[in-house]
Amino acid sequence: MTRTSVDHRAPAAPRRARPAGYAVLRFKSATFLAHRRATAVATALALLLAAACLAYLCVGESYVQPVEALKVVLGRPSPDELVVGTLREPRMTVGLLVGAAFGVAGALIQTVARNPLASPDIIGISQGASAVTVAAMTFGLTSYTVLPYLSVAGGVAAALLVYAFAWRGGLHATRFVLIGIGFAIALRSITTLFMTKGDYLVAQQAQIWMTGSLNGRGWAEAEPLALTLLVLLPFVAWAARAQRTVSMDDDTATALGVRLGRVRTGLVLLGVVLASVATGAAGPVDFVALLAPQIARRLTRTAQIPLVCSALLGALVVVLADLLARRLFSPTELPVGVLTAAVGAPYLIWLLVRSRSVRKGGTA
Repeated sequence: MTRTSVDHRAPAAPRRARPAGYAVLRFKSATFLAHRRATAVATALALLLAAACLAYLCVGESYVQPVEALKVVLGRPSPDELVVGTLREPRMTVGLLVGAAFGVAGALIQTVARNPLASPDIIGISQGASAVTVAAMTFGLTSYTVLPYLSVAGGVAAALLVYAFAWRGGLHATRFVLIGIGFAIALRSITTLFMTKGDYLVAQQAQIWMTGSLNGRGWAEAEPLALTLLVLLPFVAWAARAQRTVSMDDDTATALGVRLGRVRTGLVLLGVVLASVATGAAGPVDFVALLAPQIARRLTRTAQIPLVCSALLGALVVVLADLLARRLFSPTELPVGVLTAAVGAPYLIWLLVRSRSVRKGGTA
């Protein structure tokens, strides 16, 4: 009679399946999951953005060799220090930061509202920031180091009003967007009223600012904007994780113990602050927050709107638009908001027509 041995050891825990399309990245003792396609898209966008920045520094009324432009960026002596380091590089830096802030802000607000039309410049947030800023300019406050903070106050106040009027036992996406559009129209009228009551020169300055312009922007505007975005960076990292729970249906998220109300409020508040700070630095550069997140999502094909790709696309759109604004009708410089509106307005019309046709197809 043979004796059989019995293994009393506990069975090994099954290995967790890796989600399809993801790669495991290990850094020391930490392990991260990275979406392969999103990583590839982010790398390509970063390279395109680097090329656009180099073209921005080289192209202008006087052409600068790429080698000389890189010398200035790296802090090495160059005969083109004045043109590149004093005139073009600070303005480009503001454009990069503003575009990235608008891209992330649009991604966060569209995620919570679950509507591609829920953009800061569509639902009244940018208009609230503009109204407070133009009012301050009308009464003689024109310091670009103070205006971004006033813009934050105006954007938050407008968002609270839209949220309060849209809440009816819950936040319905369509109602949220429609009420936001109504507030945007009203706030734009208030802004126009302030402009008519102010000094003529101040009104002209406010008019240029309202179209979204990087003309005259320098390190004085770039430094506080960069500091603010650096402070908000940990919150953006939290938002990238919180997006996953908000994208679930409410019953599933609640069953997992997620406090959806708090998470959604945090995401919206972060998006409002980012959009308001960017508006204070360069004015309401329209449609960047609308375009960047949707293009990023279509490129990556992810379930959530990717924040990194949205930031890179927002920065790329603003830098390229400002480069064209400087050179298309040289020596006349157009506000960057004119170029972004020329691209964004047809996209908005297409988005509206597409959503209407999808609704008809669903009800047929």
